[in-house]
Amino acid sequence: MIPRYTLPEMADLFSDQSRYATWVRVEILASEAQARLGLVPADAVADMRRARVPLAARVAEIEKERDHEVLSFLAAYCEDIPDASARWVHLGMTSYDLVDTALGHTLARATDLLTAAGRRLRRVLVDRAREHWGTLMVGRTHGVHAEPTTFGHKLAGYAFAVDRSLARLAAARDAVAVGTVSGAVGTYALIDPAVEAYVCASLGLAAEPAPSQVVARDRHAQLLQAVAAMGACVEQIALELRLLQRTEVAEVEEPRASAAYQGSSAMPHKRNPTTSERLCGLARLLRGYATAALEDVALWHERDLAHQSVERVILPDGLAVGHFQATRAAELVAGLRVHPGRMRAALDATGGLVYSSAVLYDMLGDGAEREEAYRSAQAAANRTAASGRPFADTLAEEGVALAVEPGPGRFLGHHDVVLRRLEKLDELED
Repeated sequence: MIPRYTLPEMADLFSDQSRYATWVRVEILASEAQARLGLVPADAVADMRRARVPLAARVAEIEKERDHEVLSFLAAYCEDIPDASARWVHLGMTSYDLVDTALGHTLARATDLLTAAGRRLRRVLVDRAREHWGTLMVGRTHGVHAEPTTFGHKLAGYAFAVDRSLARLAAARDAVAVGTVSGAVGTYALIDPAVEAYVCASLGLAAEPAPSQVVARDRHAQLLQAVAAMGACVEQIALELRLLQRTEVAEVEEPRASAAYQGSSAMPHKRNPTTSERLCGLARLLRGYATAALEDVALWHERDLAHQSVERVILPDGLAVGHFQATRAAELVAGLRVHPGRMRAALDATGGLVYSSAVLYDMLGDGAEREEAYRSAQAAANRTAASGRPFADTLAEEGVALAVEPGPGRFLGHHDVVLRRLEKLDELED
């Protein structure tokens, strides 16, 4: 995990020490269940509860000799348990009963952190969309002026995209919140299924329905695809804000950390969209993690170990990056400076060309033949684009008389239908 792109709460969750604490919890729960079945002495379970979580440094020291993390963890854990009780630790279990069940618990908690960040982003987008619902600007298709819209409408689209991402994350959380305590090839050969039921229920997990030895890796792939999809939605926001911050556009500006901000070591005037650029770059990482997760789905027979080294990178990093990205995106949108005057200037910059579709619509309504009407309006538009003269004047030269010169209001008569949909989304917020 890269500290620069990892927030403390996510770093703590995926630390070695936190992982070993979760492993201890799984071992104790499994022993509690065994004690209920009369298979493990209650005194042994009490000794396990009293034992300290082994230090990561001690586990690493033992692993240098054993080359097996779970066995090294168990050895370190049992150093703090009397021998008579230590013999009952991990009874009937295999390594991945411990690893995957703990992992399911950790991934569910990590997804909760990411979901909370996504909800904050949705909240900010909804609030700012409502704030700027009437802030006129030009809509662009292919990067070229199209028709009038509002900045609030643009932000509303992003709010709904984040909302869809949250729905995908919720489904993915259900998929990964799964454990298994089923033995070496998943047949419960040496362990009662009641142990698995107790452990999973205590951790808020479902049980893998047909375990091999491991939890199915398509679950993790689903999670990282959902994280990558959220990242792509954030990238769309950040990309748009980058485009709107170009010098010749300058319709918005991202917040600066302080008055001491410096954008360039050589050019003192520079105010770069670095936060937006960073968010776009992180989305590329998330797509890479999702691809690697898909590669991990297919394992040999009941299991192999090819997935493990990959997961040690992609699961903590993917969730950390997604969490960081969503958190910083919310801060970016919340602090974004909006310049309505620049937006209106861009809308008016082409002398009325952005209203050409309304002109064509009215000509057709007056009985003009479509191809002839289109060509007349297009010819007038081309002269306006070349000369800078008002579109109404060049239309007149084509014999097109405007009863009422169109303006932005003509294009936003039904705009409130989107606002009503946004208000329904607003009801989802706390």
